[in-house]
This record gives sequence, structure tokens and C-alpha cells, in this order.
Amino acid sequence: MADISIIGAGSWGIALALLLHKNGHCVTVWSIMEAEIEMLRTKREHKDKLPGVKLPDDMEFTTDLESAVKGKELLVLAVPSPYTRSTSHSMSPYVREGQLIINVAKGIEENTLFTLSQIIEEEIPQAEVAVLSGPSHAEEVGRGIPTTIVVGAKKKHTAEYLQNIFMNEVFRVYISPDVLGIELGAALKNVVALAAGIADGLGYGDNTKAALITRGIAEIARLGVAMGGKFETFCGLAGIGDLIVTCASMHSRNRRAGILIGQGYTMEQAMSEVKMVVEGVYSAKAAMGLAKKYDIQIPIIEQVNAILFDAQPADEAVRNLMLRDKKIENPLLPWEETE
Repeated sequence: MADISIIGAGSWGIALALLLHKNGHCVTVWSIMEAEIEMLRTKREHKDKLPGVKLPDDMEFTTDLESAVKGKELLVLAVPSPYTRSTSHSMSPYVREGQLIINVAKGIEENTLFTLSQIIEEEIPQAEVAVLSGPSHAEEVGRGIPTTIVVGAKKKHTAEYLQNIFMNEVFRVYISPDVLGIELGAALKNVVALAAGIADGLGYGDNTKAALITRGIAEIARLGVAMGGKFETFCGLAGIGDLIVTCASMHSRNRRAGILIGQGYTMEQAMSEVKMVVEGVYSAKAAMGLAKKYDIQIPIIEQVNAILFDAQPADEAVRNLMLRDKKIENPLLPWEETE
């Protein structure tokens, strides 16, 4: 049994807290919001973000960051990506040398173009940082729906330790050394999911969504490999797996926000209506910054940025994609020589 703290009491943090408790671990959940912690203590349920998922009486909840961090075997960092840096900065004085932190949020910081693990390593240099990602909606994990994810860590023994901590009969865990690829797949798929939602909001069909998923993973892999990620990662759970579930499910806040934008809502109106952090909005500009830095073409993500930040009509963005220059799908495949 491990003594574990979940730093962040959103839907994903709560779902993982319940999973880890069922695995026999001692679990504490931290939130900066007093009202949220009081609700969890008294109702034993997150009424706003994970209704119907009951939490055990011996799970602890606190707003005291020092007590949540000190002396824990594992810290699970589950705050939304825009708050990763500030939360890590606040945690750092209480984190011991060699402390294991696993980040479960998804995103890229716009001004630095850092992945979330890179942010954590900068703010908490004494910690060992791993990541967890894959097709895993909190609403389903909280209900014990069979789910498969991947843990990324630089050291194999760290990944194997985390595999043992999280894995059970309904939560299968694979391991990988490609931390960068996992994080890039996790962050960039949210931008493509916005595009898929926009297509739904415009009234398009399965053909359109299949095209966005397929060409979307091509963009993600192209950029990810240029940055040093491994192509195999983008073919796996943290790549195409997470992209499929995020583009197809109404659990996806990115897809829901995209649907509203496709129906004519502004970005701000859509985010307000969803009532949760829409990670793809925060990663979209960062993705363009990375594409420029590495000289990679990402036309779908480019059009999402134009819709979000340049007031381009969604249907015009679709036309721009459809009328791009003619392309070969895979330039590496050889042609039979003919006259």
C-alpha cells in the first residue's frame, strides 16, 4: 500500500483517486478551493464534475498543500494545464529530493512551448517526473469501465512501479520510455478534437470526422517526430487511441466546445457553456509555435487557430482544407516506374 496524494480535485483527479483507493492505497485529495473540498468531505461526491461517483469515507480531502505533499510516496498532479506551473511552484518547497510525481493533465505552455513535465521539472528540479495518458474519460474510469492507458517514464523501474500502482482488472497500464511523444500526442489531440467538434456543429458526417482523425494524427506524428518523439507512440494509446476517443465522445470537453463553435458560438461562449477547462484552446497557439519552430505543416491545427483567434468562419476553414494543393498521402511509398 502506498501513501498517495492527488493534487487537483477535478473529474480526472477524483476518478484516479477512487481507482487508487480501490487498489488498496491510502489517498488524499487536495484542492485550492475551500468550497470544493467541503463538498467532497460532506457529500463524498463531486456533484459538479463527476456526479454519481461515490467516494469512500476514509479518503481524505484538504486545502493544505504542505500536508498533501510532505511524506507521500507518490504525488499525482491533476490540475488543468494552465495551472501546472503555478501549482508546481507552490508545491516545490515541500517536495523532497527524488520525490516521484506523475502528471496526468494534457497541454503545452504557450509562451515557453514546454510540455507539462518540462514545466514541472523546471519548477521542481528535485523531483522525478513521469506521465500518464491515453483514451480515458474520467466519467468512465470513475464507473469502472474497462480502460487502457500508457505510463511514460525515463527509467524503466519507475514505469514498472507506476504500472503496479495503477493497474487492476478494469484499468490496464502499458509502459513506455517516450515521455515527450506521449505528452505531445496528449496535448495536440485536443486541438484536433476541437476540429472534429466544429465539423459536428456544422452538420457534417462520419466521412468528415474520419478524415480529421486520420489526417490529424498524421499532423501530430509529423510534428512529434520532428521534436524527438517516436513514431510508434503516435500509433498507440497516447496517439491515435486518445485522438479517437476525444473526437468521438460527448464526454470530451474539447469536442463539446467545438460543436458549439461550429454552431456559431465564440470561443469564449463555448468555454463558458462547457464549464470546464477546454485544454485544446490553450494548446492551439502553442502547437503553431512548435510547428513554426520545427518548420512542420499542420493545416488542420492551423485552421483551428484561425477559427479560435482570428474570427474565421468555420465553414470557410473547411473549404481552405479541402482546396489545399494536391498531395500524395504517403510520399515514402515507392511508385512502379512507368513510361
